[in-house]
Amino acid sequence: MSMSVGPTSGEQGAIATINTTPLVDVMLVLLIIFLITIPVITKTVPVQLPKAVNIPTQTKPENITIAVDSAGNIYWRNTLVPSQAALIDLVKSEAVKVPQPEIHIRGDKNVRYESIGRVLFAIQRGGMVKVGFITEPDRGIGIAGYNQ
Repeated sequence: MSMSVGPTSGEQGAIATINTTPLVDVMLVLLIIFLITIPVITKTVPVQLPKAVNIPTQTKPENITIAVDSAGNIYWRNTLVPSQAALIDLVKSEAVKVPQPEIHIRGDKNVRYESIGRVLFAIQRGGMVKVGFITEPDRGIGIAGYNQ
């Protein structure tokens, strides 16, 4: 028995390239199957959806502004509050409203934190839930974070 390893004089050598024709044929068949089955999958039951109108059910109450000046004086809607107990009474009278209004605190940048803490304590004792702080936007901030 003999075996021939190399090409003989009448034969051509083996083709070293990949035949991509069967690959393209398979991909085209898969693409056609995919395009046919998509409309079948996305078909849904025909229903008439209700029309929605965006109407608020409750009116938003007026926000309350509490200001604290640099001396620590407390102002309820631009009216000076004489004492801590009076502030608590004012907060309690607003806390029973449905829905509760928001309280916005405007504190002077030079006020002691103790004064703001007393206002927060009065708001908590009065039963208010929504509290926010009003600040000025930063303008002209330097590299180190200080105004120049």
